[in-house]
Amino acid sequence: MVAWSEYKSAAKERGALALELYVVISTPVAPPERLKQVLPDHLDYQARQEEAGFLAFAGPLSDETGEHMQGRGLIIYRAETLEQARAIAEGDPMHSSGVREFTIRRWLVNEGSFSLNVGLSSGKVEFF
Repeated sequence: MVAWSEYKSAAKERGALALELYVVISTPVAPPERLKQVLPDHLDYQARQEEAGFLAFAGPLSDETGEHMQGRGLIIYRAETLEQARAIAEGDPMHSSGVREFTIRRWLVNEGSFSLNVGLSSGKVEFF
């Protein structure tokens, strides 16, 4: 198994982006009614993390068919360290209240692309 720091250095050397982010998979462990009670605090927390520059992306995952909301969520954080990202995830009311549990992993973004279209007069924003 290759050490993470070695792999990241090699990726940078070959010209890859090597942007390190942190992926959180959040899984419900409490009844839906309890999750709904915590949702407003969770959304407020997410908005504050976004404003602070830590939250890159967040949202629910579907089931394997793509037809139903599964209940799991995916959160991508920007942080200086895995420990900092873990502390941010632990501070989420969904996790700190015990209605959800999470796993966290480093993610090295090397390849891909995205487009951002901002309509200056319309205020329309498209991300794809």
